[in-house]
Amino acid sequence: MKRTALPLSLLCLAAALTACSGDGEDGKETADKPKASAPASQTKQAGPAERVAQLLVTKAEAGGFSISEPAANDALAKSQSELTSNKTDCAPLAYALNELPIGTPEASLVRVTNSDKGMLTYITLATYATGKAEAAMKGLTAAADACGGGFTAKSSAGTTAYDSVTVETAPAGGDESLATAATFTYRGATQTLRTQTFRFGDTIANYFTLNTTAFVQGGLGNGVIPTALVKAQNAKLG
Repeated sequence: MKRTALPLSLLCLAAALTACSGDGEDGKETADKPKASAPASQTKQAGPAERVAQLLVTKAEAGGFSISEPAANDALAKSQSELTSNKTDCAPLAYALNELPIGTPEASLVRVTNSDKGMLTYITLATYATGKAEAAMKGLTAAADACGGGFTAKSSAGTTAYDSVTVETAPAGGDESLATAATFTYRGATQTLRTQTFRFGDTIANYFTLNTTAFVQGGLGNGVIPTALVKAQNAKLG
């Protein structure tokens, strides 16, 4: 999200959010009986993109939370290759804080939802080849531990300088989980962003929240990830 260098897109986004079977004789199948289904081994398997789309929570399942695609110009970077960090070890955390998947997924998608009190939450779902999700979580955990003193994320669209990163107690869920709080300063006020990341087998769900009301108004901001939204999405994964 273009928070520090290019806040205009966020201002526009915030405004938009607040405005508003047997055989026959001789072993032959009879004409009035359907043919047996093909063996499961012959059934076409869904590809990674299809699988991750099927795992996304719907508005009905999410208890009324809006589920929509982010604005085209909302992200600081559209891919990992477009986002750099001044500290290489912090790259996975930079991705998690900017709506990008961590590690090397086979497919991923991002959706955004708004809730009360100006919270804007991004859900990044990603599916991985065997063993790659575990590696991605390991990299993110290492980044959270190594980058407590802050780091800078940069792309051609802008720059965000994070002042600090704190590992918080992660909610139970999945095979493993991680929660972080990261801060940056905007108009002299501290903004606290939060992430919660869960691995369910070969799938990872990352939740990232920013308090857009505080950001737009230039006051202290404390992002709080909606518990109900996390429970609803995680229920589809595990």
